[in-house]
Amino acid sequence: MNRLVHETSPYLLQHRDNPVHWYPWGEEAFARARDEDKPLLLSVGYSACHWCHVMAHESFEHEATAALMNELFVNVKVDREERPDVDDIYMQAVQALSGHGGWPMTVFLLPDGRPFYGGTYYPREARMGMPAFRDLLRGVEDAYRNRRDEVDKAAGSLTGALGRLALNIGGPAEKLNEELLDAAAAGVLRNLDARHGGFGGAPKFPQPMILEFLLRAHLRTGERRPLQATTLTLTKMARGGMYDQIGGGFHRYSVDAVWLVPHFEKMLYDNAQLARCYLHAWQVTGDTFYRDIATETCDYILREMTHPGGGFFSATDADSEGEEGRFFVWDMAELQEVLGEEAALACEYWGVNAGGNFEGSNIPNVATDPAEVAATYGISEAQLAGRIGTMRAKLYAAREERVHPGLDDKVLSAWNGMMLASLAEAARVLQRPDWRDAAIRNAEFLLAHLRRDDGRLLRTHKDGASHVNGFLEDYANLCDGLLELYQTTWDERWFRAARELADQALKHFAADGGGFFDTSDDHETLIVRPRNLQDNATPSGSAMLARQLLRLAAWTGESRYQEAAIAALRLLVEALRAYPQAFGEALNAVDMLVSGLQEVAFVGAPDEEGCAALVGELRSQWRPNTVAALSGQAESGESAIPLLRGRVMIDGRATAYVCRHFACQLPVTDVEALRQELQGDAAATAEA
Repeated sequence: MNRLVHETSPYLLQHRDNPVHWYPWGEEAFARARDEDKPLLLSVGYSACHWCHVMAHESFEHEATAALMNELFVNVKVDREERPDVDDIYMQAVQALSGHGGWPMTVFLLPDGRPFYGGTYYPREARMGMPAFRDLLRGVEDAYRNRRDEVDKAAGSLTGALGRLALNIGGPAEKLNEELLDAAAAGVLRNLDARHGGFGGAPKFPQPMILEFLLRAHLRTGERRPLQATTLTLTKMARGGMYDQIGGGFHRYSVDAVWLVPHFEKMLYDNAQLARCYLHAWQVTGDTFYRDIATETCDYILREMTHPGGGFFSATDADSEGEEGRFFVWDMAELQEVLGEEAALACEYWGVNAGGNFEGSNIPNVATDPAEVAATYGISEAQLAGRIGTMRAKLYAAREERVHPGLDDKVLSAWNGMMLASLAEAARVLQRPDWRDAAIRNAEFLLAHLRRDDGRLLRTHKDGASHVNGFLEDYANLCDGLLELYQTTWDERWFRAARELADQALKHFAADGGGFFDTSDDHETLIVRPRNLQDNATPSGSAMLARQLLRLAAWTGESRYQEAAIAALRLLVEALRAYPQAFGEALNAVDMLVSGLQEVAFVGAPDEEGCAALVGELRSQWRPNTVAALSGQAESGESAIPLLRGRVMIDGRATAYVCRHFACQLPVTDVEALRQELQGDAAATAEA
């Protein structure tokens, strides 16, 4: 009776042997609920979720509990990563009912899909103020049988609230201005932990969209505080246990305020966003520490999270051998065995001691400034870095012999789009041809396996099968990745593919009155059509698309792109001011709108010395509000990109045109002149 055996989701497959008669989300489950007049029990989670595993072991693998579930309910399992639409709708319901949310999510539905009760994790036996799961099951079923009118009324009221789209958080487009950006930055900075970085107390999440916004605020205003807040946070995260000091890459979040103890799962989307953020911090500050973290994170993804065909996997689990974090922690004795006489330095550097810092073991972290460690041992910082690098390689090799956490090897369009954008940008900034090649392979994989013949996207791919209609975030993030890849390779097929995705999004996701839904107009009908405008762990699809539309307007000169972006951002005016931390990606789009986009067109052979020098000047700094295009057609000036049309070389030399709204300054052929035009245009923008 367990129908998960034919699914592709690693999370659903984890439950295929449960004694629970699980159904995947779909009409079959709802038809049975209607036929038998039973409520549905909807359980939502994801493969790397620690407490999802706990509830599975306690209840879903427990024969008596499973038997009760099967008797009283039609049971439905959903992977929130494959079905963010279902997750979003019912998470809003749970938050309305209980005041909080999270995973595993447990929701009880009427046969028509309307929710009437729900929560998150429930223990098998009552503890810590939480009811026993089996008692809860009996109580919910009793309400359904004997108080149906009350249940139906509650479900109707809750569903009606979910369906209200009058957000009352918008305002006129003219309020998308510099004053709003300043107010939002001040609001974010009020929540800064000035000692440990990050915002608020425990638990702490990385919030890369907000860190990007603060970097933009520094570039726009010249003020130091946004930059200091960003670098403090990035430094503390990368030196803490939140960062995998041995293998590279970031864990999901920190359970404490000092970034020491993480939830040990590793998610593609976190690492994609953070690698990009550290890259930008290096470009802004020149501090090679941030460059190194970006490099290690990209290398980790390519080494451990890459499909043979070029796609990127989704996540690795928090648990191995039934214990959270077991794969990542160390005893002093283990370091001594692996490193010998170098172990003392390793223990000093990574804060390893006999008592441990996590349940008797040690999470490696850099609690002491490396300069102090180097001074203690009478060596230079460069010598310290060399010895640490050698020891890290030895520890990594030893760790590889352990039982690995589970790998969620599905390929998701949206998350791959994030990693594609990060990798493509890093490849051109750090001049890494190997990363460039990996980015190209990724884009080819995605367009071959997750784009249908009609140009529409699918959400997920695993074991040769792709399915589920693409969501707004799939289109927006893949568009971003393809535009970054175009600016790395100058291959116009990537630009064309990105523009086609944006056009598909405008056609199938647009809402009356402006903005976008998260699901397409031909998506499965749900109890409401989801429209989540704020960021979660990933950027809002609406805000990400708005930023891509603004860029496409600059490349193409088509006002429809900018108009659609402004219509979406206008819906958030008051929310951006009142709750800036929830809308980081939208603030980044508003920064792009307020600052205006700089357009740079190059004409020349990209490998020719003069052209490479001009392009190198553009890439020497982080210019988040600049789009670039290159044509190698020196004579005709023909291109599929309108910005390049009519551009020609001057005196047979590689030439750059710096423009705004397709009005250009004089074309230049040498680096110093280009530098002055780029800086002069920025200065003019600041004065305006």
